Amino acid sequence: MPGRRRTAGSHRHRRDNPSDDALGRLIRAADAPVLAGLVRQLAGLNPVVQRTCLEYLGRHLAMTTDLREEAAAGAVIALWSEIEPDLAELDDYGGGDDETRDHVGSLLYDLATKLQMDSVPRADRRALLDKVLPYIRSGNAGMDDALYGAAYAACRDDQDLRDLAERFEALGQDWPIDHARRIYRRLGDREKYLALRNRRMKYGADYHDLATFHWQQGERQRALEVARAGLQRAEGRMGELRAFLAKRTKETGDTQAYLELQFAQAVEPLTLASYKAFRTLCAAQQWAVFEPRIVDVMREADNEVQIKIYMHRGEHDRAVRVLTSMRYPNRRFAGGQILRVARQLEREYPERILVFYLSGLPKHFWNATRETYTCWAAVVGKLQHMWLDVLKTPAKWDTFAKQLKSANAKRRAFQEEIARVVPGWNQL
Repeated sequence: MPGRRRTAGSHRHRRDNPSDDALGRLIRAADAPVLAGLVRQLAGLNPVVQRTCLEYLGRHLAMTTDLREEAAAGAVIALWSEIEPDLAELDDYGGGDDETRDHVGSLLYDLATKLQMDSVPRADRRALLDKVLPYIRSGNAGMDDALYGAAYAACRDDQDLRDLAERFEALGQDWPIDHARRIYRRLGDREKYLALRNRRMKYGADYHDLATFHWQQGERQRALEVARAGLQRAEGRMGELRAFLAKRTKETGDTQAYLELQFAQAVEPLTLASYKAFRTLCAAQQWAVFEPRIVDVMREADNEVQIKIYMHRGEHDRAVRVLTSMRYPNRRFAGGQILRVARQLEREYPERILVFYLSGLPKHFWNATRETYTCWAAVVGKLQHMWLDVLKTPAKWDTFAKQLKSANAKRRAFQEEIARVVPGWNQL
């Protein structure tokens, strides 16, 4: 008797249904000891499988508190076992490819989340710190933020934080000691905080940290003394310190000292935003005093900053002078702000902007990448716009375009890129 023909649909249903396949039938046939042996064998070979089993059983079994904590600790240790081989490789080679870095970073984030969410006993959390801290000490894996995040996530209370601070301090390195100092400050341990704080007072941020500590302790005179000393001695990173002193100075009503602090803040570094912010602080008489000083600083600033501020001040002649001292940005997507300003100034200074646009083309063309051709083509498009729409000299455009097309006749890709942006190019 011929066998019953199986349709494609019945075959697909049987193959896709786990309870109907061979593994499903074997699982149903196996007793508990056999299944337990299978799970142990698989989990023992692979930390990913081990963690999957621990998390699955943790979700589906009713457990005592002790067993739940043991399962959480096991899952955390298994996750670290997944992380460490790649982390060790990053540490050995001083970093690695983006895929490996992203993978390790993602798993370290998962580790920190698990430590915060699950009931991992203190002893197991500290055992994990023993594994994490050598990589923090090395600092060679490029995973500092994620490693510090995991270390902090292992702390549940002040006792844990103090233990972590002591471990950081024992590393004897600047950055871990900074973390230790912050923890001692958070814990209110004045003696330990001050001992570590006074080990390094170099930057404005260091003086700001100490000044705000004294201020919060109610030692206001001492806070101001520290802040003023920082203004004289610190080597950069002054923003927070100046802001702290400016606020205190404003409270005393000393307007001149307040504005001096805000001026120093505005010009380090000077930007259009800081220029505008400082201008709003000054009354007309005060601005008359500070304006020449800020203009002097502006002349030494980056060209783009100068152009932005000159345009804001309506000093277009100065803006175009700076603009035409520069070359057209020759990289794709570069110099967006500069090109916007050039477009604003086209009709006011057409000949000078034309010269600026021409600087975007090489004197002698060469075979290049299509990306370079795209940049050159954008310049050609702007030149067409200037000769036709602004200067109203179509004959000059026609002469230039025909010479350019003829000189680069064999550069097909260049011709294609120009044709994308220049109407009528193929008909020349």
